[in-house]
Amino acid sequence: MNGTKPVNWGIIGPGTIARTFAGGLAHSRTGKLVAIATRDPGKPGLAENFPGARIFEGYQALLDDPEVEAVYIATPHVGHAEWAIKAVRAGKHVLVEKPIALSSYEAEAIYHEARRANVFSGEAFMYRLHPQTAKIVELVKSGVIGDVRLIRSSFGFNMGTVKPQHRLFANALAGGGILDVGGYPVSMARLIAGAVEDKLFAEPFSVSGAGHLGETGVDEWASALLKFASGIVAEVSCSIMANQDNTLRIIGSKGRLEVKDFWFASGHEGGTGLIEITLNDGTRQPVEVKEGGWLYSFEADAAGEAIRTGKLEFETPGMSHADSIGNLRVLDQWRAAIGLSYDAEKPENRTLNISGSKVVAGSSVPYRAIPGLSKQASVVALGFEFFPNFANASLTMDAFYEAGGNLFDTAWIYGRGLTESVFGDWLTSRAAPREEIVLIGKGAHSPLVYPDQIGKQLSESLERLKTDYVDIYFMHRDNEEVPVGEFVDAMDAEVKAGRIRGPFGGSNWSRDRLQAAMDYATTNGKTAPGAMSNNFSLAEMLDPIWDGCVAASDDDWKVWLNEKQFPNFAWSSQGRGFFTDRAGRDKTDDEELVRVWYSDRNFGRRDRAIELAKKLNRKPIHVALAYVLAQPFPVIPLIGPRNVAELEDSLSALDIRLTPEQMRWLEG
Repeated sequence: MNGTKPVNWGIIGPGTIARTFAGGLAHSRTGKLVAIATRDPGKPGLAENFPGARIFEGYQALLDDPEVEAVYIATPHVGHAEWAIKAVRAGKHVLVEKPIALSSYEAEAIYHEARRANVFSGEAFMYRLHPQTAKIVELVKSGVIGDVRLIRSSFGFNMGTVKPQHRLFANALAGGGILDVGGYPVSMARLIAGAVEDKLFAEPFSVSGAGHLGETGVDEWASALLKFASGIVAEVSCSIMANQDNTLRIIGSKGRLEVKDFWFASGHEGGTGLIEITLNDGTRQPVEVKEGGWLYSFEADAAGEAIRTGKLEFETPGMSHADSIGNLRVLDQWRAAIGLSYDAEKPENRTLNISGSKVVAGSSVPYRAIPGLSKQASVVALGFEFFPNFANASLTMDAFYEAGGNLFDTAWIYGRGLTESVFGDWLTSRAAPREEIVLIGKGAHSPLVYPDQIGKQLSESLERLKTDYVDIYFMHRDNEEVPVGEFVDAMDAEVKAGRIRGPFGGSNWSRDRLQAAMDYATTNGKTAPGAMSNNFSLAEMLDPIWDGCVAASDDDWKVWLNEKQFPNFAWSSQGRGFFTDRAGRDKTDDEELVRVWYSDRNFGRRDRAIELAKKLNRKPIHVALAYVLAQPFPVIPLIGPRNVAELEDSLSALDIRLTPEQMRWLEG
C-alpha cells in the first residue's frame, strides 16, 4: 500500500483492548486513529491513552463523522452486533473485537449487512494475521510431526475471587470464558484441522462440552471435545477462575508441536516467538519466529489492505466470514451443552431488533386475500423450526415482519413446542398488534391423529403462543381409520368457540378425504374445511419426505385446486434444495434429494428454471418460488430460511411475474 492514503479509524468503546488496538494501529502501515467514542468523555486518561484522537460523546456521533472510514468496535460483547450493524449502515468498514457477536446467527446477520453495504467487515482474532500462525500451519503441512491425531489447547486464567461487577462475571454482559477466550483454542483447532485437509479451516462434525456455571451465571471453567472428519480430535478448554498452562499441542504420528500462548505470538510490541517440535525419539527442534512488528498492527494492516483494495473480508489465515461464523457455531454448541444463556438473550430483555431499534411492520412484502380469512395475509408464510432459541429466531422473525410479512407458520409438534413458545415470546416482546398477525397452528400429528387431540393440543398451543386464537388451523396428518366427520366436528367446535377464526383443513390429506370432509360439513350444517397444506412445487415429490406426507403438484391436483379455488399453504415449495447447487445429475451424496426429487421430468424442469433464471438475472430457486406464486389458484408458500440472508434472498423473488407461456414452458 505504498503511496496509498491511510485508512482513518475510529474506536467505539475505549477500554483496555481498544488501547491495545490503538497501539498496534499507531505502528501499522495502513491506518491512523482519528477519533474515539465514549459515553463518558470526562473519564480521566482518554487523551493520554488515545493521543491525537478526537473524543466524541456517544457512539452515534462518531458514526456520523465523515472523516471516519473504519470503526473498531470494542464495547462489551452484548453491544458488538448492534454497533457493528449501525456502523455498516452508516457506510463504515468494521472490525469487531471477538466475539463479533453472541451467536453464529448474529454474526451471519452482521456479515450479510456488510456485504449488502459493500463494506469490509471482520472479527478481530489478531493472532491469525501474525507470521507465527502462518509458520505453525506451514510446519503442520510439512509433515514434520506426521499425521495429526490430537490437538490440545487452553486459554485460562484465575481472577482470584468472583467480582460480580466485572464484565467477565456479568451475565448481563455475556461474560464468562467461552465467549471471551474460548474462541481462541477453537479457532486454532479448526485452522489446523483444515490445514491437514488442505482447506482454509475445517468444521467439526461433533461438539460436546462440559463446564461449571458460577454464582453469577457465567461459565467459570469449561472444556469441549471437537471431532473432525479427518479423525482429528481436539480438546479445548477455557477458564476465568483457573490457571491453565495455555499451551497449544498438536500431536502427530511422528511427534508433537507445542506453542506457549499462541495468541500472544512474539509479543504485543514484537519479539521472538517459540515453536517447539519434539519427535518421538526425543529429538527437539525449536523454531524461532522473530518479528519486530506489533501484534495488533498485523490485523490493522490486513484490514486496511482489504479496505483499500475493495475486499469485503479477511484473507486466510485471517478469519473470513465463513470461518468466523463456523467458529461461533462451535461456541453455540459448547454453550448449549453446558446450559449457558445470557440475560441479553431473554425475550424480556431483547425487545428491540439487532440494531437496537423498535420492531415496526414494513410494507415491501405483498399481501393477498385468502378465502375464509377476514384479514389479508402476506403472500408467503415464515416457518422457523430450525432455530434453537428465541434470541436467534427473533433475528429472522424481526426481518420478516419489518419487510411486511405477517403470516407465521407454527405447529404443536415443532421442536416439542419450541417454535410456538418462540412466537409467543416474539409477539409479546415486540408488542406486535395481534389483529394484524395471521397465525397458522397445526396439531394431531402422527401417532396422535385422533379427534380428541385437536382441542387438547390447541389448548397447549394457545398457551405457548400467548394468544387466545389461531387464524388458520390444520390437522398435521390424516387417520383414515377415523370417520372424516369426527374430525370436522372437532374443528367446527373450535371455530364456534372462537379459537379458530379463519379457515381450517388438513395438512397431508388426500383429495378424496378433503372432499368427503367438505361434503359432510355441507350435509350436517358444520363449518367446512377451507384450506389445506400439502407439498406443492415446480419439482414433483416422487417419494414422501416423511411418512404420511402428501404432495399436490400433479395435474389432477391442479385441476381440483383450480376448480374450487382452494387455498394450499404449500410446504417445501422450493424443492428443499433441488433448485440450488446442492442438486445435480452427478450429485448423489444427499440421500433425501435423490430419493424425493431425482427424475428425468424434474431435472427437465430444473434445467428450464436455470435457463429462465439466467434470462431474468435471478437464481433458479427464485424462479421455483415465482412458479408457485403464479398459480391460478391460491398457493401460499411456507418458507423456512435459516438466517436473514436466506430470508431476504427468498423475498427478492416476490417481484417476478411469470407469464402463462413461461409457466407452461417450465412444466415442459
